Amino acid sequence: MSSTVELTKENFDQTVTDNDFVLIDFWAAWCGPCRQFAPVYEKAAEENPDLVFGKVDTEAQPELAAAFGIQSIPTLMIVRDRVAVFAQPGALPEAALTDVIGQARKLDMDEVRKSVEEQQAAQGQGE
Repeated sequence: MSSTVELTKENFDQTVTDNDFVLIDFWAAWCGPCRQFAPVYEKAAEENPDLVFGKVDTEAQPELAAAFGIQSIPTLMIVRDRVAVFAQPGALPEAALTDVIGQARKLDMDEVRKSVEEQQAAQGQGE
């Protein structure tokens, strides 16, 4: 029984909106490093049942990959409260994935939102 959710353009927005903490693995069947990362990701999903672990097949869902500017796979993205707080290409070893999840759990989302608002305001002023 897989503890990961297959994300598609039909369920992506709903999944990210309905859950406070979503990890997303952008992958493809032909990608060797993706296949190596899959069991590590699956194990992390089993060890963190309170989080949503999603997978986006970039071959089946090219619009989602394009929307996030995914240029290499696997890419891991973490979305908390509808804000992407982490995105990194490459297969992470188990210890690194555990560390990233721990860091994302500790984030103060009020601070993150404030930072995002400040960045958006600065961009709006042409800086």
